[in-house]
Amino acid sequence: MSPTSDTADGGRRLVIVESPAKAKTIKGYLGPGYVVEASVGHIRDLPNGAKEVPAEYKGEPWARLGVNVEENFQPLYVVNSDKRDQVRKLKQLLAESDELYLATDEDREGEAIAWHLREVLKPKVPVRRMVFHEITRDAIRAAVDNPRELNQLLVDAQETRRILDRLYGYEVSPVLWKKVMPRLSAGRVQSVATRLVVERERERIAFRSAEYWDLTGTFAAGGEAGTFDARLTSVDGRRIAQGRDFGADGELRRPDQVRQLSEESARALAAALADTAFAVRSVESKPYRRSPYAPFRTTTLQQEASRKLGMGAKAAMQVAQRLYENGFITYMRTDSTTLSDTAVSAARAQVTQLYGADYLPDRPRVYASKVKNAQEAHEAIRPSGDRFRTPAETGLTGDQYRLYELIWKRTVASQMKDAVGQSVAVRVGGTSADGQDCEFSATGKVITFHGFLKAYVEGADDPNAELDDRERRLPAVAEGDPLAARAITPDGHATKPPARYTEATLVKELEEREIGRPSTYASIIGTILDRRYVFKKGTALVPSFLSFAVVNLLEQHFGRLVDYDFTAKMEDDLDRIATGDAEAVPWLRRFYFGEGEGQGTAAEAGNGDGDHLGGLKELVTDLGAIDAREISSFPVGDGIVLRVGRYGPYVEAPPEQGQEDQPGKRADVPDDLPPDELSVDLAKELLAKPSGDFELGDDPETGRRIVARDGRYGPYVTEVLPEDTPKSGKNAVKPRTASLLSSMTLDTVTLEDALRLLALPRVVGVDPESGQEITAQNGRYGPYLKKGTDSRSLETEDQIFTVTLEQALALYAQPKQRGRAAAKPPLKELGEDPTNGRPVVVKDGRFGPYVTDGETNATLRRDDDPETITPERGFELLAERRAKGPAKKTAKKAAKATAKKTTAKKTTAKKAATKKTAAKKTTTKKTAAKKTATKTATKKTAADTAGE
Repeated sequence: MSPTSDTADGGRRLVIVESPAKAKTIKGYLGPGYVVEASVGHIRDLPNGAKEVPAEYKGEPWARLGVNVEENFQPLYVVNSDKRDQVRKLKQLLAESDELYLATDEDREGEAIAWHLREVLKPKVPVRRMVFHEITRDAIRAAVDNPRELNQLLVDAQETRRILDRLYGYEVSPVLWKKVMPRLSAGRVQSVATRLVVERERERIAFRSAEYWDLTGTFAAGGEAGTFDARLTSVDGRRIAQGRDFGADGELRRPDQVRQLSEESARALAAALADTAFAVRSVESKPYRRSPYAPFRTTTLQQEASRKLGMGAKAAMQVAQRLYENGFITYMRTDSTTLSDTAVSAARAQVTQLYGADYLPDRPRVYASKVKNAQEAHEAIRPSGDRFRTPAETGLTGDQYRLYELIWKRTVASQMKDAVGQSVAVRVGGTSADGQDCEFSATGKVITFHGFLKAYVEGADDPNAELDDRERRLPAVAEGDPLAARAITPDGHATKPPARYTEATLVKELEEREIGRPSTYASIIGTILDRRYVFKKGTALVPSFLSFAVVNLLEQHFGRLVDYDFTAKMEDDLDRIATGDAEAVPWLRRFYFGEGEGQGTAAEAGNGDGDHLGGLKELVTDLGAIDAREISSFPVGDGIVLRVGRYGPYVEAPPEQGQEDQPGKRADVPDDLPPDELSVDLAKELLAKPSGDFELGDDPETGRRIVARDGRYGPYVTEVLPEDTPKSGKNAVKPRTASLLSSMTLDTVTLEDALRLLALPRVVGVDPESGQEITAQNGRYGPYLKKGTDSRSLETEDQIFTVTLEQALALYAQPKQRGRAAAKPPLKELGEDPTNGRPVVVKDGRFGPYVTDGETNATLRRDDDPETITPERGFELLAERRAKGPAKKTAKKAAKATAKKTTAKKTTAKKAATKKTAAKKTTTKKTAAKKTATKTATKKTAADTAGE
């Protein structure tokens, strides 16, 4: 039944997709007999907190989990509070329809959403499962003509994952709250990803650099052959040590097999080779061939978007989502590298059109998936349609244009011929003045036919790596040719610690270890950044000290849960459940309750290597062995210890001699300090800074001691309450606290200053007209006056204490200044954005520093320093902001604006006014629903990856 014939029989068909953007695009491809509406992701889920648990289940011991672990792990589903209006709307539309088409994505999540829709809507009309992997007119029509049944195996697989992640997150996270810090989270994949980042930092901390030297010779062949550089490789047949020969401890791995040159010996050898006659000892030439890269799948797209476009994984997926929903690319969550026959034909046609028939292979290229147990039933990520639009033909701009161009180039290149050429290795030898036989080597590459490299060259994670299209030409020399040494230069090197992960390399590592699903990696990385387990330094992912404490606890007491092989095996088990080769309930029972008697203690189960282990329930019950202080303590050296406290990291020195019963001196550690940079010297420097309480005296009115302190958010003064003062409950008393003015420091603030600050806000007087009190205060954005809800800025901080009622009234008598002040100069210039060529700068705004290209603004994150932020980081923040789309008015603001307009209009009849009000309410409600829909359109997997 085609869309055109559907409309002829007068039937009405409801098509439900996930996002409003997708609904809008698909609606344009279907006839008037179709109503297309969005579910806006999942419409129901496990309860998110006790308030969402239905009353009849609140007394159940498993209610907080939302999973009945006693009855075959039956999940308790509730309609999300923000989806109730949308569900009502869908039910109303369904009541007016003759058929229901569930057109959610063709993967686990999409299948589960379709199943939940069917379960909640309870349709009495025929239900069709409509699937497609690209949003084009032909694909949508084909999907309508060829519906299928719901795939229950995919639904069960998603549900098992959801239950597993809920059990993991809701059972382990409270342990972190008790033993490390409140409001932390643990997850099946996020905890393992955090551990990877922490382990890399541990390697960097343990790393000891080694110095090694070698020589570079610049040689000239006879005639017009030219010069070339070659590096010293051996002396008297013994290979010269390079960086790869050293271990992390800075020592040679096999000192008997290599020779390490020091600076002294390298300079001496260079001098001894000054007058040496050199000759070509060998020339080895062999064919070079490089095949095209496979078309993009989810992870390779994220990696290349990071390398080439400076986009984080999350930003790349947001942009890809918009490209998909608007019909430009195929589905972007896929493990597949396969191209359909239609796509292959389109790519081959463009190869011939753009590059010529010489670049087209005789047969289409076929790429096999390298992902174990690939689950997503899609093609590779490619331009949509049976004819690929070139980037110029799309009308796209900004990040969408850049990402589409990347996908288009990669797809076309995948159907082009190999790049071919010649690679050459030349060895040069000579004997030094002191009789040492020295051999140098040089390698070269010449590409004689660029093939696919004409269209696309893959980026590299190592900024120093040589890309595939780079040529290195050597002069034409033959064995035995004499060479003149123009220069012999000693070169010093130092081994470097292993590079930190970037988003691209972490995605690659997770995939290679087969941990988690590729479609969730962007969400996982977003989670560990949001939870402050990891922060960015440029593009590098740096673990916080907090993450060290979390990983320390998980490794010691939940070892199996963060074991890489165990986590990968868990993924295999989930895949077997998805294919019907394993049952979900027995597997969940073993995971949660363990494997019966003789399983050992919880600690052994968490860290043991045997096949029999205790379950998660036992692990989270037996917490007595966890020493919270030990978990969060890390030795720095010289008796100094770094500790992760409830309010952040700090270093603590041992107590002085004779005061062993007293706590040692403490000092806060900056949150953005990379752990591998915390040395003994830096710790001592932090401890030497003024810290602790600066006693200023006693308040003559209360008798309480007044102190000045250096807090995490700047210096402040406060009063010290008596020890018996209740600090919680109904009778709790909070000490008065006030930040220092900009003109004050801890060294200069006096008791008089402190008492004036603690007395704020100061009552200036009462407005005789309104009877409202006017106060002078010091706020986040400077000194100001306040009268009711009306505030006016003061020019200086001193005016807080000196402004009179007369002056205040005069200020309020003036019109309120709403215009902008003179623009401040930028804090830093970052260069031109590669997206649009606009100059990008860092500015200081009302709500803190931000980056801008004059069109898009992006607030700096908590860990971004305006002074040290790199251009790449600035471009990435702007890319993420653009990916979210233009800022939209909230429904509340829209309703307020509508109300204002309505009030201005005169009504002539009470009945008409009532109708208008009703219509306005409906419009506002629809606007609110639409805004909510837009906001959550690209987050359909957020709830499902929370446990990961």
